[in-house]
Amino acid sequence: MEQPLFDDLVQSLKEAKAIARREAPASRRFTVTPPDVKAVREKIGLSQSEFARLMRVSIKTLQNWEQHRRNPTGPAAALLKIVLTAPDVVLKTLHT
Repeated sequence: MEQPLFDDLVQSLKEAKAIARREAPASRRFTVTPPDVKAVREKIGLSQSEFARLMRVSIKTLQNWEQHRRNPTGPAAALLKIVLTAPDVVLKTLHT
């Protein structure tokens, strides 16, 4: 390995260690805002039970999302984003 590349890698590791110990600020931060599940559901005009069935989750899970006790993650969060941007496609695809 070339010395300049090795030195860059060592410096990166030192910076990562300092950030992990909170001795240095992170150069980038990402804030992911969870979708407003109730607003998404109301936008497409479904009841809680209908929307829970569409999302393949229990009504209790949906209620927890709507009351901000829990946030959808992973595939559920991705599907909610799709519902928000293309509700007609989602309804046509999943409501069969």
